[in-house]
Order: sequence, then structure tokens, then C-alpha cells
Amino acid sequence: MTTIRTTCDRCGDVELTTADIGLELTPSGTTGSYRFECPFCTMVQRRPANNRVVSILLATGVAYQIIDPSGPITEDEIETFAAALDREDWFSNI
Repeated sequence: MTTIRTTCDRCGDVELTTADIGLELTPSGTTGSYRFECPFCTMVQRRPANNRVVSILLATGVAYQIIDPSGPITEDEIETFAAALDREDWFSNI
């Protein structure tokens, strides 16, 4: 099992598996960002991913999506946002 080490803003160094990380690529496919939920504090983290980071994450088997940042907000994004606001602790991750 591949272990990936990254940093949580609150907890410091954390170790994750490829299933714990999501990679969002720009249409060019060479840069983007990755996201993960800290296994200790459960805060969702997002980090920029340059060409080197993208290559490493893809080589280890991290799942990815191509994201067009200029596109409109989708219905799914609105529903996800609304559902998050319905949670009692929605403000704890700010």
C-alpha cells in the first residue's frame, strides 16, 4: 500500500493512502490541486499541485478529475453546498 505524506494546517504531518486524496487537474492536465480530509481533525485541506506533484500523485494511483475553473457552478455543487450548510458544524471548518 502506497503511503503519501502531506501536511495539515492544524495537525502537521499526516500520512494518507491514495484513496484518501482527490486530484483536480486543469484542462492541460499538468497542474491543479489536491484535496484530502485530515485523519485527525477531519478538516478538509486543499493544496496546489504543480507538474511534479501531479506526476507523483498520478504515478501512485490517485484518482483525478479534469476541472474547468471558468465553467459555471453546477447543480451538484449547489446541492453539496446547501447540504453542508444544513450540518450543525458547517462553520467549524472555516
